[in-house]
Amino acid sequence: MRAFLFPGQGSQKVGMGTDLAAASAAARDVFGEVDEALKQNLSALMRGGPEDRLTLTENAQPAIMANAIATLRVLEQDFGVKLAEHGHCVAGHSLGEYTALAAIGAFTLADTARLLKLRGWAMQAAVPVGEGTMAVLLGADIEQAKALAEAAAQGEVCEVANDNDPSQVVLSGHTGAIERAVALTKEHGIKRAMILNVSAPFHSSLMAPAGVRMAEALGETPPGPLALPLYANVTAAPVTDPDEERALLVEQVTGRVRWRESVLAMRAGGVEHFVELGGKVVGPMVSRTDRDARVTSLVTMQDLEAFAKETL
Repeated sequence: MRAFLFPGQGSQKVGMGTDLAAASAAARDVFGEVDEALKQNLSALMRGGPEDRLTLTENAQPAIMANAIATLRVLEQDFGVKLAEHGHCVAGHSLGEYTALAAIGAFTLADTARLLKLRGWAMQAAVPVGEGTMAVLLGADIEQAKALAEAAAQGEVCEVANDNDPSQVVLSGHTGAIERAVALTKEHGIKRAMILNVSAPFHSSLMAPAGVRMAEALGETPPGPLALPLYANVTAAPVTDPDEERALLVEQVTGRVRWRESVLAMRAGGVEHFVELGGKVVGPMVSRTDRDARVTSLVTMQDLEAFAKETL
């Protein structure tokens, strides 16, 4: 069995999608449709930067989605590998869950772009700049991370945001609490901690105002039928009901991304091959979670051609 995966924020870079667009009309059509939906020349920003503008949450989220869907469209239209025919389930890391929903037809491409633009803006606006941040813990498991977060909180918010794999957990919350967590790292037997260069404390309770805004938006633009089961971030369990998924997308704004658990759940469900579209970010997390899992990352035309030859 095969799962198709979609990357989250942090995978953006200047030049993303440029080679695909040069080689394929299918990719160019995706970037053009996203530009039109957003009334913004996002594809030019993706091609040429500047990096600081591309990294802005409201730009990075739709850009990462557009690049991954362009990769998928090239795979389907140029190489004849249909996701719904050759995949058994999908999953995406944070914003990648929206990309996964677009990939299985639950959202149109235009609606996905608009939802992610709004999501990025709402998450950025939820907390004044400087009041919140995130830190990655390396060499930490989930129990160590939870203990560290509890010790560092001291009346402020300090929570596990991402349980990425057995050796990488991300904390999110008030800046002071996150700084205390970094300082307490060694006491908790954790190898290393680094403050992340992010503009807000994503996937923490501080994002509650963004959750309210996304509940309104998803009420107006709810997901439709899912062509394949989707493993949701906040439950690490398969979802097939659009109404259930809509509620989970709202919960996801403030909830933990249970990526490690999602990988284990997909493996328990029979998935042997994980295919990441448009990045090399979540695939390595899969490998660190289960060394026996087969992982393929599809980024270039050469990657897509090789995968198509093997699959068809």
